[in-house]
Amino acid sequence: MRLPYPRRPRRNRLRPALALLAATALAGGALTACSGGDGPEREVDAFLVGWRSGDLQAVGFVDPTGAKVPAADVVRELKELSGELAAAPPTLTRRGEAKVTKDVATAVVKVEWALPGGTRWAYERPVRLTRGGDEWRVIWEPQLVQEQLTRGDRLGLRRDTATRAAVLDAANQPIVAPRPVVRVGLQPSEVTNAASLARKLDAAFRAIRPAITPPVDLTDLPERLADADPGAFVEVVTLREEAYRQIKARIYDLPGTKFRSDKLDLAPTREFARAVLGSVDPAQADDLARHPDRYEAGDLVGHGGLQGRHDERLRGAAGLTVITERPGPDGTLVPTGTEVFRSEPKPGQPVKTTLDVSTQNAADAALRAEKRRAALVAVRISDGAVLAAANGPGAAGENLAFTAQVPPGSTFKMVSALGLLDRGAVTPDATVACPKTFTVDGRPFKNSDNFVLGPVPFRTDFAKSCNTAFAALAPKLGADGLAVTGRSLGLEGQWDVGLDAFTGKVSANGGATEQAAAAIGQGTTLVSPLAMASATAAVARGGFEQPKLVLDPAPAQPAAPGPQLKPESVQAVRAMMREVVTAGTGSALRDVPGAPVHGKTGTAEYDDNPAHTHAWFVGWQGDVAFAVFVEKGGASTATAVPAAERFLRALGR
Repeated sequence: MRLPYPRRPRRNRLRPALALLAATALAGGALTACSGGDGPEREVDAFLVGWRSGDLQAVGFVDPTGAKVPAADVVRELKELSGELAAAPPTLTRRGEAKVTKDVATAVVKVEWALPGGTRWAYERPVRLTRGGDEWRVIWEPQLVQEQLTRGDRLGLRRDTATRAAVLDAANQPIVAPRPVVRVGLQPSEVTNAASLARKLDAAFRAIRPAITPPVDLTDLPERLADADPGAFVEVVTLREEAYRQIKARIYDLPGTKFRSDKLDLAPTREFARAVLGSVDPAQADDLARHPDRYEAGDLVGHGGLQGRHDERLRGAAGLTVITERPGPDGTLVPTGTEVFRSEPKPGQPVKTTLDVSTQNAADAALRAEKRRAALVAVRISDGAVLAAANGPGAAGENLAFTAQVPPGSTFKMVSALGLLDRGAVTPDATVACPKTFTVDGRPFKNSDNFVLGPVPFRTDFAKSCNTAFAALAPKLGADGLAVTGRSLGLEGQWDVGLDAFTGKVSANGGATEQAAAAIGQGTTLVSPLAMASATAAVARGGFEQPKLVLDPAPAQPAAPGPQLKPESVQAVRAMMREVVTAGTGSALRDVPGAPVHGKTGTAEYDDNPAHTHAWFVGWQGDVAFAVFVEKGGASTATAVPAAERFLRALGR
């Protein structure tokens, strides 16, 4: 199982990123213009150019006693003294003219190192020169590089990782926080039969609900026990305390089992908004290859979801310390204890979300038993806050809740009905026939299980989800009427919610057959669960409000609120969505405790085989609008509606 990230800073060495800086540093050096004549400035400038290029043959050197020093020795010593910084030579700038007193001159030089992560280390050093005849020579000494260096020293770099900030819930509390765990281990000297013990542990671990994913692999356990010291604690797995309690009676008295209590930074549950949050893991090979100046082996990096999208903000900025080192007896470098520069780490900044723990737990629980890919999104009607975004176990880390692009099926009759009512094409009590089939340009449209209602009020067509009635009414919407109504509910908009989100694509300007298909949520219309939850909230609210997931950092370009919907039209749709629950296809929700439930079922064909369908339910109760999607879920009444019921009952506890 994945262990969470630590919250205390980690100190480590930094080497590879400096190599990346070398090329740009060489190109970006700045030197003052050379002085004319044979003054000391010309020699200083030549020395500065040669320091960066590694070629000092044009410069004369003497040591403080006046003895000549070969240029090659200076090149070698400059590289050695620079130590871990040698790959990226500093920018060097002469400050003004040299001061000359008889045969001695002193020039001030600014030395500026470009350290990893954009950190700059700058200081000034005097460059002393002596004149012999008509020539000036640079007096070479290690302090010229940095005042605390002596011969044999090396500059070393240490990196202090910043404390990673948390993703916060709607109550401003860290979603990932210290939570109790139990480390399950074995003491080899007390294990009597390793193979038998492995089988019993495996059976116990498989009994944990929700199941551990991936399962605990015990195939090498006998070998690990045989290789370990007899009195060692051989860790098998780390379990959340609540998972351990489920199986404690089965494993506590097994020969050799040992248990250690601990705390780890974890989300409230293992599946809690997993795809939305993302994960934090040690830097992977592609992270290091893509950002060698940003990450080092062992760094913790956000992947996917909010952790990946806001990794730079959450991670903060590492601190850097430049120290001096000297070779030890075995040739390895040993710190001298001297620090010559320090840049303190800057802690990360939290990301504030609208996620509500109880609502998210209810959403996750509603999908827990679903083996197919599924999603459930809950939005607060009053302000558009995304309270929950759950993805079923089959989603494998994909955020279907936000990014799925699938037909909405009959849930889109909510949009079609609103468009028809807005245009005065129908009223809730107008009689609209519901035949077994209705043919448009040679293509037959039929109802689920071929049911027939005959001439009934339009509200009954809606409650019973009559496809043929809506196919017959489709021409009254016009070529783009459905798209116009969808946009009034926020579909196809440019949203900024803090993560990638598909806002829908509504069929427009199609032929008669396409218009009929679009009226029942088929054809070329595509949506995501978030888009449908938001559209449902707009019906309940009376106008579109962009859903919100991330509050801080605030969305850069949130969508503007939509126009107020026509009161008489939206009130009629609300009444019909209530009738879906009281007397229609959503009647399984009729006895859910709490405020009245409104909703619309949907079964959406996704290929040319009518037997292949996704299952949907959209609706609201109180101030919470939601959308449930089950990929390849068949009839909505068999999968999506039960999931909605589990969600609402859990939410109402």
